[in-house]
Amino acid sequence: MNGPILQPNTPEQNNAQRQVTRSEFLQIFTAVMLPMFMAMIDQTLLATATPIVAADFGNLFDTSWIATAYLLTAAVMVPVYGRLGDRHGRRNVLLVSLTIFVLGATLCAVSQSMHQLIAGRALQGFGGGGLMSLSFALIGELVPPRQRVSYQGYFAIVATAANVLGPVLGGQVVAHASWRWLFFAHLPLGVLAAWRLGRLPHGRHNPGAPGVTDLVGLALFALGTVLLLFGFSSAGHRFAWLSWQTAVCLGVGVLTWTVLLLHEHRQRAPFFPVDLLQIRGMSMSLLTVICSTFCLLALVFYLPIYFQLGLHTGAAQAGLLLMPVLLGFVAGGALAGRHVGRTGEPKPVPVAGLTLAAIAMLALVIAPTNKVLVATLAFVAGLGLGPTMPTVQVMVQTIAGHDRLGAATALVILARTLGAALGTSLIGAVVYGLMPHVDLSQLVRHAAVWNEPDNAQVVRAFHVAFFATALVAAFGALSASRMPKVRL
Repeated sequence: MNGPILQPNTPEQNNAQRQVTRSEFLQIFTAVMLPMFMAMIDQTLLATATPIVAADFGNLFDTSWIATAYLLTAAVMVPVYGRLGDRHGRRNVLLVSLTIFVLGATLCAVSQSMHQLIAGRALQGFGGGGLMSLSFALIGELVPPRQRVSYQGYFAIVATAANVLGPVLGGQVVAHASWRWLFFAHLPLGVLAAWRLGRLPHGRHNPGAPGVTDLVGLALFALGTVLLLFGFSSAGHRFAWLSWQTAVCLGVGVLTWTVLLLHEHRQRAPFFPVDLLQIRGMSMSLLTVICSTFCLLALVFYLPIYFQLGLHTGAAQAGLLLMPVLLGFVAGGALAGRHVGRTGEPKPVPVAGLTLAAIAMLALVIAPTNKVLVATLAFVAGLGLGPTMPTVQVMVQTIAGHDRLGAATALVILARTLGAALGTSLIGAVVYGLMPHVDLSQLVRHAAVWNEPDNAQVVRAFHVAFFATALVAAFGALSASRMPKVRL
């Protein structure tokens, strides 16, 4: 791409809030947008395919782990990539994460069982943990905060393309071909993304950055997170809520996290950046992100299943019906970007957005099983959820400072990933736990051939799940109201 050779800002330049030209911004944005696109479209592509995959492998209960395995390993790797990017250069580390992501997609495409598919998704997550965090950190290295929000429209274009194409393409592919092509498609995209990233300057290295030295913290974080997510996602159908298995998973998971936090306070370069959590407003900001992505991924992953198993649609139509929530998400983010770019005041945006999302999801609980009405309320929920992530991310980057840009961005992406993993696993536990007497294998076969099983219990289970999601959104609005006022 023709244009000026882009160089990362020095700390002095960032302190002076140096403005970048549009051509400078486009040079880096056109390089990082494809990895961002691949990370965004990955979940929406698979959302409509879940019942078909379950029918192929005869296993619906474990389908939540198609998303959870990816999100779990991505959560573990987000802080690792943040520190490696600070030390070795974000462009180089992004290329490594992209390579691992494509290898994992290839393994998914050739998997022969649900467990092999979940393993491939876990490998994808090891790479995917760096796609979003390093892409945003590369942009944060170049563009000052207020300008970053002003350029929100460019990110909205990528999000719109991923969110609109994802469910539509996913539904069409599984309706007319094999779901395996959803993973094979990552191969040419990965090659193109690697070529475009290779044309960027190497960026600034910081050999003095701590890197990843806290392997004990890494192990504790992974073990504690796996135990908690496995316990929550398995209780109610793999084993009872009031069982010793649930008690062991959740109890040891909480104990492991307690040990992790105590251990990290004694480390010079902790794996989990507890020092950033001590900055005023950081904890409330991250909690807001967790709640927002909890709700978004719960809707994105389970609405297509609700449409197919509860409202008797096919996969292709379920993909089309998922578009309103994603279009609302993109529209909300774009509107918020314009507002914050004009006023420089981000705090009111997530408070209003999450409140709107909570109201819309409560309406889903009492709404009749009408496809158009459900899709309309999903659009309103997406409109409320859209502004939270980009707005809070800029706030966190601003209060953390440029020297901790990589670690702060990674912490936001980590919160986003943990929220998404909790949303898919906990809402899955609610949905499947409330259908213990439904013949799910029969129900999956009906969904695959688009017949209409008796679905009263299925609809009730999803209504309870929508109510739980509304409570999380309301809690997110409360945490957002407690964030400090920041003027960009």
